[in-house]
Order: sequence, then C-alpha cells, then structure tokens
Amino acid sequence: MVSLLLHWLISALSLMIVAYLFPGIQLQGLGAALIAPIVIGLINATIGLILKIVTFPLTILTLGIFWLVINALMLQLAAALVPGFYVAGFLSAFFGAIVLSIVSTILHSLVA
Repeated sequence: MVSLLLHWLISALSLMIVAYLFPGIQLQGLGAALIAPIVIGLINATIGLILKIVTFPLTILTLGIFWLVINALMLQLAAALVPGFYVAGFLSAFFGAIVLSIVSTILHSLVA
C-alpha cells in the first residue's frame, strides 16, 4: 500500500514538473495534480492497453515509435476528463508524454 501511494505521489510530482517545463501543458491546483495521475493510470490500464494490443503490428513496423503516439493520445484523453488539467494540442501531448516518462523514471529510480 505504501508503495502504491509513493508511486502515485511521484507520478503527481512528475506531472507537475512537466507542466512547469511545457507551456502547452497546464495543471491548475494541487487537486488536478493529484487526480490526473490516477486518471492517466486508469486510461493506460484499460483503453491504452487495448490500443497497444490492436496496434501491435504497426508498433513493430515503426520500431515502437507508435506507442509514443498512443501515450500522447492517452494524455490528451486524461486532460479532457480531469478538470484543471489541460493539454494544448497533440504536439504538446506527444512531447509531454515523452518527458513525463523520462522524469517519472528518474524520480522512481531516485526513490527506489
């Protein structure tokens, strides 16, 4: 349970860092920063998983790059569902998802 809570807080901090770095990604308030990682996780575990399975052949052809597109779409969907979390467009979502993954990985490795 503690591990799950820590993962959630690291994800929220990662999202806040990305929102600070990218003007196209905005978080309005701590509530949005805490809710958005939960929504992103649920979307990735459901819709994202289905999309990754269905588009697996395309992902193989693009050497995995298409998964970045799926991650960007999942970030945009989360922004549409969470009040106070905004993503300006696909490019902001695309590069934001890449940086979010990098920042999250770095923070998780520092804590673990």
